[in-house]
Amino acid sequence: MSAETWDIDGFPFAEHLLTRLQAVEAKGHGDLDKWRSALAGLPMVPNAQHQFTPMLKVSGDVSEALSVQLKEALLPMHPWRKGPFQLFDQFIDTEWRSDWKWERVLPHLSPLAGRKVLDVGCGNGYYMWRMAGEGATQVLGVDPMWLFRMQYRVLSHYFSEALTAEQSVEMLPLGVDDLPENTHYFDTVFSMGVLYHRRDPVAHIRQLLAQLRSGGELVLETLVIPEGGEPELWPEDRYAQMRNVHALPTVSRLLSWVEQAGGVAARCVDEADTTTEEQRQSPWMWFYSLPQYLDPKTPCLTVEGLPGPRRAVIVAKTN
Repeated sequence: MSAETWDIDGFPFAEHLLTRLQAVEAKGHGDLDKWRSALAGLPMVPNAQHQFTPMLKVSGDVSEALSVQLKEALLPMHPWRKGPFQLFDQFIDTEWRSDWKWERVLPHLSPLAGRKVLDVGCGNGYYMWRMAGEGATQVLGVDPMWLFRMQYRVLSHYFSEALTAEQSVEMLPLGVDDLPENTHYFDTVFSMGVLYHRRDPVAHIRQLLAQLRSGGELVLETLVIPEGGEPELWPEDRYAQMRNVHALPTVSRLLSWVEQAGGVAARCVDEADTTTEEQRQSPWMWFYSLPQYLDPKTPCLTVEGLPGPRRAVIVAKTN
């Protein structure tokens, strides 16, 4: 195995995951050495205090030298997409204000305390730590981007010591297709920002539901379009400059997809336009972001002339 450590012994399908991870590690990534060098430079800060809500924060006495060391370890991990995080005196102002979405959605979920949770397309693991902060006992995140794995390791370096003995949090650089089928293991499954990248949305929803135990809860977030016209939009090329974007449904069509896949009691708990305050460039993500992807003359449209980004969150159950 590589320099990575996989904390997956608590899963009944751990052997399957290890096999998939070996295949992924064999491919490697050209920046892994750079990122691992940065991780090795993360300072340890004794007697740190941790906070999971209302934001992810770790605080403690940090000297000027340790502050410089911390920033030098964090910057090679650019771009930081999901967050934000306060790591001692370093505020990582990420592209997304993921905390805003979490606060909108959390009141509509079954309590996460004591639950086993899967987060598909987890990014750097921001939501995973928020789930742990709500008392989830076992949180597994999957996302094939190696950079997100490295960012997760930064967060784990500081936040894992705040977990209770009953809790575990792990992120793997895998996709949902790398998971075993039909585990029926998790109490809650999240899929946020993934569905519109799947060519067969109903098959993806069915795949998610098959990871849930009987009576489990699915939390599905995706781009949607307004009601009143066609029930689905299939961009011909790009959507807000994103490649690999497939069906964007209305909320009613999205609910019908969930029911078609086998979900029950599906309901929309949040629907909102994505604003340039919630997604934008920052000192920790200086590539183009949403403001550059909207039509400057008609900002309710994308640069391709399509409806601007609107996202909905569906919560459903399994039988």
